[in-house]
Amino acid sequence: MTNKVKGTCVPVEYLVLGMLENNVYIISDGKATIVVDPTCKPDEIIKAAGGSVDAIILTHRHSDHVGAAKELRDKTGATVIASAIDAPIISGEKKLPRDDMRFTPCPVDHVVNDGDILKIGDMPWKVILTPGHTEGGICLFIDPRFGTNPEGAPVLISGDTLFCGSIGRTDFQGGDMNAMRRSLKRLAVLPDETVVLPGHNRRIARSVPSG
Repeated sequence: MTNKVKGTCVPVEYLVLGMLENNVYIISDGKATIVVDPTCKPDEIIKAAGGSVDAIILTHRHSDHVGAAKELRDKTGATVIASAIDAPIISGEKKLPRDDMRFTPCPVDHVVNDGDILKIGDMPWKVILTPGHTEGGICLFIDPRFGTNPEGAPVLISGDTLFCGSIGRTDFQGGDMNAMRRSLKRLAVLPDETVVLPGHNRRIARSVPSG
């Protein structure tokens, strides 16, 4: 059963899956359906998405965020999207860091860089590179002017960069607290009313913390 996020400029639902209780987001504007960070149980995700997935966004390379990506791609034909930095590890082209848990490598069909506008359906998402948790972690932001509900709040998909009341760990290989601080400063300039969709903790943050 999916949970619904209220008051956003695009419809957002999510499942809580896996041992680490990952939030797997399903976002659709009626023309295209996005799944964010499929950790496990691809069939359950497909069912929750209404049987169709057009794009799979991977916010970073950790196994609990990409574990079901390959199977979900195979079952739906969805386009897999990740940062140019983390993509080689996700696809298996580059060796997995020693402290990462193993996962089935998944081809990355489209790589993004900082500042790119990623249009899925009629939804234009701005890519914000936010290293700190991993070298190539990304957040994605959409302005209400371009959402299906212009009266709703802006949305930030934050992966494991920003949680409700906390931030992502930086003690894994590839983590960097100084980089995390710089990333958080970038997010702090987003509108105060932005709804943050974090990778864990079930709790959806109703605003971006100020600098």
